[in-house]
Amino acid sequence: MATYELIEQKELTSTTASITFSSIPSTYEDLLLYISSRNNDIYNEVHFRFNGSSASTYSGRNLYGNGSSPISSSSSSISSLQNVTVQSVSGQTANTFGNIQLYIPNYLTGNYKSIGGDGVQENSGSSAQAMIGAGLWADTAAITSIQAFPSVGSFVANSNFYLYGIKNN
Repeated sequence: MATYELIEQKELTSTTASITFSSIPSTYEDLLLYISSRNNDIYNEVHFRFNGSSASTYSGRNLYGNGSSPISSSSSSISSLQNVTVQSVSGQTANTFGNIQLYIPNYLTGNYKSIGGDGVQENSGSSAQAMIGAGLWADTAAITSIQAFPSVGSFVANSNFYLYGIKNN
């Protein structure tokens, strides 16, 4: 049975361009990041960087849908992990937040880091998206910090970020 321990929580009180969890302890096997967020722009993708690295060592692949047709895309040799999750955005139902989950197994190993993610927009209008994706950080360093930021715009107040450490008992 796995044990989940809250490492840190961040609740935004104002519009913020990015958040960073720094000094992640090395006492867990895996990491889990939960996000409830909204962007003040119309673009819905959230990007991630590990250890502040903006080197072109990230790649991602996803499958998403908008209620009428599934779409797949991929990216490689990019400067942040993207194409893995979505969030609610300006122009959608007011005061609603999208939900994101990012799972990072074996974050301490000397191997490349695989990442699984999913996200869904909350919108009572006619168009919203759900996405599931996988990513890779082609670096052998242990993950000691995680930065999350929208590709454009900023996270709005009341967005919440929770980082959990997972211990396998």
